[in-house]
Amino acid sequence: MNKAPSGPVKQAPGGPARVTRPAGRIGVLAVLLLAALYSLLPVWWLVVSATKDSSDLFASNGFWFAGRFELVHNISDLLGVQDGIYGRWLLNSLLYAVGGALVATLLSAMAGYVLAKYAFRGREAVFNTVLGAILLPAPLFALPLYLLFSATHIVNTFWAVFIPSIVSPFGVYLSRIYAAAAVPDELLEAGRIDGAGEFRIFRSIALRVLQPSLVTIFLFQFVTIWTNYLLPSLMLANDRLQPVTVGLVAWKEQRGQTVPYNLIITGALLSVVPIVVMFLLLQRHWKAGLTSGSVK
Repeated sequence: MNKAPSGPVKQAPGGPARVTRPAGRIGVLAVLLLAALYSLLPVWWLVVSATKDSSDLFASNGFWFAGRFELVHNISDLLGVQDGIYGRWLLNSLLYAVGGALVATLLSAMAGYVLAKYAFRGREAVFNTVLGAILLPAPLFALPLYLLFSATHIVNTFWAVFIPSIVSPFGVYLSRIYAAAAVPDELLEAGRIDGAGEFRIFRSIALRVLQPSLVTIFLFQFVTIWTNYLLPSLMLANDRLQPVTVGLVAWKEQRGQTVPYNLIITGALLSVVPIVVMFLLLQRHWKAGLTSGSVK
């Protein structure tokens, strides 16, 4: 006598029913749990360590809190170190990341829209060049950019970091793909018939339709600029212009002689907060940008 299947039965589209085995679900769940632990354990250690003073940092369990909760005291001491240089680093990072991401998003939207909706000679060659720039690792551009900016005398200035930050080959690629799929040619033609200029059509129609993809580009570019270390460390010698990534590494290289390790860890924790806040604020738009086009 045949026994009924032990697991839930799912009907495959256009085929026979298949059985989802509990062992398979448990295996997938275990892999996902291990991946989550691997990703969250360093963050947990960072949060716990930022609540300790210098003595508890090395004397207590690294993954659990000590007897005293020193986070507020650590933040206060951190903001007072070297005449408040850490606050200046945070401000610099915000200027580079927010300003660079905004300009990069706008330029990417304009370039992607042009590549998707206008036919001109060499269009595919330009797009293939953009794809090639995506495939090349970013550190390869650091030395040529330094030589170029050195020749133009803008090394060790705000612009030496800001100008490279406003270029996003991935943003141009995503904008072109999204514009080709989501911006109807009929809508653009209707705007032209009504007498609207090309820039007004782009501003009033295309930008509204491209909004989900633009949020995605902004977030990716913001994180890329915020976490960038090589370019600002190469371009900037003035510590008043450096972003928080370069400043924290410089403190770490002093091996706790100038700034205690607990303050460096607290600074690393605070440097993560703007990224988390940005993702939370734009989460709804970002999800829409990633899933758009998956279902018609």
